[in-house]
Amino acid sequence: MSTAASFVPTPLLLSDSARIRLKALVEEEGNRALKLRVYVTGGGCSGFQYGFDFADNVSDDDTLIDFDDASLVVDPLSYQYLVGSTVDYEEGLAGARFRVENPNASSTCGCGASFMV
Repeated sequence: MSTAASFVPTPLLLSDSARIRLKALVEEEGNRALKLRVYVTGGGCSGFQYGFDFADNVSDDDTLIDFDDASLVVDPLSYQYLVGSTVDYEEGLAGARFRVENPNASSTCGCGASFMV
């Protein structure tokens, strides 16, 4: 008789540049309870799109991912699409933004703001 293997998915990761920027934004706001909420909604040119917001409270069904000096919050619906992803922060000619590097995405749009699984 075979037994089912247990699998624990890798939670979201936070790049060094995203962690540094998030820490700076929290300090600017003067509210150490702020966390970066990462979510997925329908829409965008590839089917789903990423969203970012600040949250100072966490719902019972949210997933809280703590790093040394920064935290991410993900709702249960979005978590399934984001497992294993890395939240990054980039500055360039097009501006500055948080972005998601998602290994679950089968395709993404040119700007990287939307994806398909």
